[in-house]
Amino acid sequence: MLNKRENFLETIRGGKPDRFVKQFEGTVMVPGDPVNFYVRGQRFPGMEPKYDRWGTRIVWPEGEPGAVPDVTVKVLDDVTTWREVVKIPDLIAGASAEELWGPYIERAMAVNRDEDFLMMFAPTGVFERLHFLMGFEDTLCNFLLEPEAMEELCAAIGEYRYNGFKLMVDNVHPDVMLTHDDWGSKQSLFIPPDAWREMIKPAYKKSYDYLHDNNVIIMHHADSFCEDIVEDMVDLHIDIWQGVLPQNDILKLQKQLNGRMALMGGIDAAVVDRDDSTEEEIRSHVRYICENFAVNGSFIPCITYGGAGCIHPSSDVIIDDEIARCSAEFFNK
Repeated sequence: MLNKRENFLETIRGGKPDRFVKQFEGTVMVPGDPVNFYVRGQRFPGMEPKYDRWGTRIVWPEGEPGAVPDVTVKVLDDVTTWREVVKIPDLIAGASAEELWGPYIERAMAVNRDEDFLMMFAPTGVFERLHFLMGFEDTLCNFLLEPEAMEELCAAIGEYRYNGFKLMVDNVHPDVMLTHDDWGSKQSLFIPPDAWREMIKPAYKKSYDYLHDNNVIIMHHADSFCEDIVEDMVDLHIDIWQGVLPQNDILKLQKQLNGRMALMGGIDAAVVDRDDSTEEEIRSHVRYICENFAVNGSFIPCITYGGAGCIHPSSDVIIDDEIARCSAEFFNK
């Protein structure tokens, strides 16, 4: 029997797993690395509003599932002035010191990497950083009205992220990098594919090339409709598209990709993670995902959130149990 790490790798590489991966099974996230702590600080429900190193006001009201930007207070009102206004955090100066990395490395070394993949976290990607700085409406308008300034700002954010990735890899060398950037809604990309290719994709090339060249598995979270750029995602060396919404034509994508990029998701939070979600409803939905997509290989059935865990923990127990039941039936035929 394969261990968790081996089974995860066989699944994403189109090999011969001996069971379905149960969501993030086989990976261990170690939070609180110096890069994230320097930029984001500590965040928790009910905290007082605080500003990150980019100047974005961050709020996390009690009872809400996560922190969000408060863009009623914009960092950037005129994107053409971004060079004068935006203060890009200097990660090399602020997050390089050995004494910062020592305690984190000690925690990372506690992960049994014979059994699990060590995973690090890179939130707030290029597109997300744009709307953290100027709000969503201005971001979309500026792609249309000020493309030159937006392209320059995208490149600057991309270089910042490269510096963060390099610090993580040089100090820890994780097995997996979970990197976030939502590129669309449930129905379409936020900007046309050609505009995405012109402005967003180049901002990822250097950093994703670097991760790929250093044998780090790139798990890119985008709980979005990304069918139109799936070949570009492969071109960027993304190993796993995590958060694949069922609004994407998953069967079509599996045939098109033919194992070149693994898909991870399909389990719709709107179905399984509500106050009134029933066990029968959750199991039926998870079984559908396993029987229609996971059986085709290079697919991990998973909630489409950008990390492990449902808002309602009881849902996770049922999801994982149903994946295990489907595994037993499929692999013991």
